[in-house]
Formats: sequence, structure tokens, C-alpha cells
Amino acid sequence: MKKLVFLASAILAVMAASCSQEGVKYVVKGTGPEDGVVVRLIDKLSDEPIDSAVVAGGVFQLKGKAAKDAFLNLTAEGDDWTFMLFNDGVPVEVDFADNSLSGSDLNNRLSDCDHRNTDAYNAYQQVIETFEALPEEEQEARMEEFIPQYRAALQQYSDFYMDLIDQNKDNLVPVAFIEDVRSLAGPDKLNELLASDAAFARHPYVLDLKRRIDEAEARQKAAEEKKKAIIGEKFLDLEEADTDGNMHKLSEYVGQGKWVLVDFWASWCGPCKAEMPNVVAAYKKYHKKGFDIVGLSFDREKEPWVKAISEWEMPWIHLSDLKYWKSVASDVYSVNSIPDNLLIDPEGTVVARGLRGAALEAKLAEVIK
Repeated sequence: MKKLVFLASAILAVMAASCSQEGVKYVVKGTGPEDGVVVRLIDKLSDEPIDSAVVAGGVFQLKGKAAKDAFLNLTAEGDDWTFMLFNDGVPVEVDFADNSLSGSDLNNRLSDCDHRNTDAYNAYQQVIETFEALPEEEQEARMEEFIPQYRAALQQYSDFYMDLIDQNKDNLVPVAFIEDVRSLAGPDKLNELLASDAAFARHPYVLDLKRRIDEAEARQKAAEEKKKAIIGEKFLDLEEADTDGNMHKLSEYVGQGKWVLVDFWASWCGPCKAEMPNVVAAYKKYHKKGFDIVGLSFDREKEPWVKAISEWEMPWIHLSDLKYWKSVASDVYSVNSIPDNLLIDPEGTVVARGLRGAALEAKLAEVIK
């Protein structure tokens, strides 16, 4: 009898698992946008389409099965709006004319939050667009005025966004918005939400987001460790062209009896431009005392590279292979962000990395007597 009970339980467990794997039926129908347009239903966990239909007679319909409460997106070719929904078994109807959605209470709430978030984001974006519409010379003149306006607008949008999530912690709506929390409220707030015991924090899409974040942080940590590993080691040689197209090895300038700053930068890099006055000042102060700089650019085109050298007043050696992030310097020295630099002693040993602002001046004052 015990064997029969065990066997029956095992069969029921297999049947239950099979039913679970089959998922929940979805029905998504709608109006527009226009005949012949392909409408796609995308599972955000895989970020792949699971169904599609062609609009005919002004309408379309999608029917099938997907995982229960799967986070789905509905898109149409040529239309900017993306409908967000959860597959909770209640039919969903959409209208591309006014971007409206009706379905379960959960999906109605999600749609309302999506529209309100879009309005709030557009208000924040309008602050930026108004400034960018000004002539370039007026932008420069009003930059100090614009920066606090921009920060205030960003903070207002961030507060709205986080309030939207806080108001919906008792349902799955935060699943649709959690991915931007890191950039708007910081990693600590995101980690707090991911560690929650609420249902949204256990949703497969959120668990996958946590996995991706953990993997990205592990890669970042490995990259940083690799970058630091060069300190105390001899510099690694490489070869790139100067502004005239002549090839030069780094060893022509490094390890030749001078302190050398190998500076990784690019003309398109805003933080590089902001940091460059500090580098120029260090060059002017210490060049006659045996200090030199070799700039290794991550530019893609020669003209802006050469123009920046002149306009930023950088009177030192400049090399580049004009390969952007595929530059040989990126591979050899594990450069994944700029500005970055290496300070190399007269014998060719790397003694410091990532010296910026006052830290560069302090280190040069320490080593160059």
C-alpha cells in the first residue's frame, strides 16, 4: 500500500510539473496601428519574441501560453510605444491609437504607472532639450545656471520614480521599473529592493537581473584587479602612430631615464577635457625636472584628435591607432574607462595608476625632487 501511495504521489508530482511547464494562456488583442504592420509579443526574461501577428482590418490577436506572471512587452513595427504586461491569465486589449491597455487589475495598474512615468520622464527630458536648443555660445554662458536646474529636474524625476515603486511593493509592478533604480537612486537602494521578501523581488525577471548585476560586478572587480596588477611591474610595450602617421613604440619614450605619465584619453571624452588642465599644469611644472607625458588616444578619427591636442594645449607626445575601445592600449593595459593613466619611473616600472587632480600633483611632488 505504501508503494502504491508513493507511486501515486510521484505521478501527481510529474503531472503538476508538466502543467506548470505548459504555462498560462494569454490572449492579447488590439486595434492598429495599421494593416500589414507586424506586432510582436516579447518575453523580457529571454528578451526574445514568443508570438507575432500581422494587423489586418485594423485589428490583431495573439493567443498562446507563457509562464505564469511572465513579464511581457508588446511592440509594433514603426511605433514608439511599448506596452508592458504580466501574463496572469486575464485577456488584454490594447489600442495603439492612444496607447491604452485594459485587462486585469494588475495590468491596468501597470499601464497607469507606465503612462505616469512617461509623463514624468518627458518633463525631465524637456529641461535638457530646452538647454540643448540654445546656440552653443549661449549654452557655455548659461552652463552654471543650467547645472542646478538639471540636477533639480533629475532629482524630481528620481523621487517620482522611487515613489512609484514604493507605492506598489505589494504587487508585481516594480518588476517593470526596477532595472533603472541603480542609475536613479544608487546601488544601495537597488540592493535593498532585490533583498526584499516581496513577491516582485522573487519574480524570475528580477532574479535574472540580480544574476546579471552580480556577474557584471564580478567582471568589474576582475578588471580592476587586472588594472592594479601592473603597479610594481615593468611597463608593457606597444606601438601606435603619431599625428603624422609615423609608427612609434612606447619604449622609445618610457624607461629612458625620465618620469613618464602615460595618459589614456580621447577628444570625445568630457571627463578627459575637464581633467586636462590638471595634466597640463603638471607638465608645465615638472617637465624641466625630468617629467614627460605620452598621450595614448582612444579616438576614432584623426581630425578631432589633432584638433583637441591643439585646443587643449597638450604639448607632449601623442600616439593613437584610432581604433576607439579596440585600441591596442585598451587590450595591453586593460583600459575600460577614461581618463586613466600610468606613472612610470625612469627605469620603466609602473609606480601608480589613475592619478587625477590633486593626487597627480601630490605624487609628482613626492617622486620628482
